[in-house]
Amino acid sequence: MNITAAPVHPTQGTFRHEALFYSDPEQLATGAGWFVREGLAAREPVLVMALAQSISLLRAELGADAERVLFADVAEVGSNPARLIPAWRGFVKEHGGTGRPLRGVGEPIWCTRSAEELVECQRHESLLNIAFADTPFLSLLCLYDTDSLDPSVIAEAMRSHPTIVERGIRRDSRAYTGLEEAGEPSNRGLSEPPPHAHELSFQRDTLDELRRFVGQRAAEGGMSVERRSDLVLAVNELATNSITHGGGGGLVHIWEEGEMVVAEVRDHGHFNDPLAGSRQPALDQDLGRGLWLVNQLCDLIQMRSSDTGSVVRIHMRR
Repeated sequence: MNITAAPVHPTQGTFRHEALFYSDPEQLATGAGWFVREGLAAREPVLVMALAQSISLLRAELGADAERVLFADVAEVGSNPARLIPAWRGFVKEHGGTGRPLRGVGEPIWCTRSAEELVECQRHESLLNIAFADTPFLSLLCLYDTDSLDPSVIAEAMRSHPTIVERGIRRDSRAYTGLEEAGEPSNRGLSEPPPHAHELSFQRDTLDELRRFVGQRAAEGGMSVERRSDLVLAVNELATNSITHGGGGGLVHIWEEGEMVVAEVRDHGHFNDPLAGSRQPALDQDLGRGLWLVNQLCDLIQMRSSDTGSVVRIHMRR
């Protein structure tokens, strides 16, 4: 899967990306409330994309001002972390106009996220710096509960956010790694398929066999008919990318893992666009449509690339 990124050219006015560290509800409400009110005072559109509990706290803090704020439950919008950047892009497109200042409060990481989701959420937080490097009029404040999250998660947040806010004090993060590292291919959190995984190689003239294989394995795994159809479509899109861009074919693995059916496609291609699949393609655009569609269908997507090839692993609830 050969996917190439356009070069990133940050503007002088930089995207404002801050992490709010809080240890109790009052700190969350006060810190995020101040950030939101600052935007409202400047007549900036504000979107809060957070957990329902955090939204309730912030609504209570804002009082009547909450009517001027857009709210979205991140557990629904961002259940698949790969959908979070497109959600912020949509907000910018709809409300940003020609450089109109706007701001958001996000909460992509919470304590019940799975280990696989956590890795992708942390990747998302880092990629925000690339996705909006040319959007200096956007300010984002990301919420981190230091009581419920592991210290390693807080340490990673310091690496992905240029600015930290804690107990009302704003400071630069000395651990921030910058844009260059954010765009590096990630190989974190992706083990080899388990021994019990089913395996099938494919090429252009065996796609029918591949679709039957995935559908049968999904049925054996107890997937509903609708979910099974989505999984077959997603794997077919990935396999088609492999045939077109990854050397003419590849290898599919599929297995059951808890409440999920997991499938992955491996090939000998390489992608170096860290934002692949996060841009909604235009109606007349073919390139990038497959990965975008897979992101909409699946509950989690993990993309990895190295000198030896690429792998895209998708997780889908039954």
